Amino acid sequence: MNTNKKALFAQTMDQHKGIVYKIVNSYCQNQDDRQDLAQEILTTMWLAYDNYNKDYKFSTWMYRIALNVAISYYRKDSKREDKANANEQCIVHIADFSAQDDKSEDVKQLYEFIGKLDKLNKAIMLLYLEDEPHQSIAKSLGISKTNVATRIGRIKETLKNQFEKQGA
Repeated sequence: MNTNKKALFAQTMDQHKGIVYKIVNSYCQNQDDRQDLAQEILTTMWLAYDNYNKDYKFSTWMYRIALNVAISYYRKDSKREDKANANEQCIVHIADFSAQDDKSEDVKQLYEFIGKLDKLNKAIMLLYLEDEPHQSIAKSLGISKTNVATRIGRIKETLKNQFEKQGA
């Protein structure tokens, strides 16, 4: 195995590890599942690393792989969500907030609400919050650009309603 390739991969993953945190924390309810999913994402990225097309942003490629792995992870075992320990705090920190304590409560609340969305809508919002264009989101998730725009509008309305209920 090429040592330079391994070092470059490790360095690149370290630079973009926030993407893995976001996906894993959004899709997993407990620590064991988060670790398993992170391992699966990194393994898949390693296997696909030689095929990365440098014409595209690395973060877009990484999001695409991580989201596909996360969605497949739960498709394989539809009962996986039931294995979550009800006593364990449902962490839906889209990012590793341990290093970002300056996040406002509203932002944390937003990410908690996003974490409660279904898998496809969650993926759409994660990409939307990364300023990915609708066309890119559509391509990454295999849906139409119109579907992305429609879903984003509906998700925003849902999130707005959740904030209003929270404030009531």
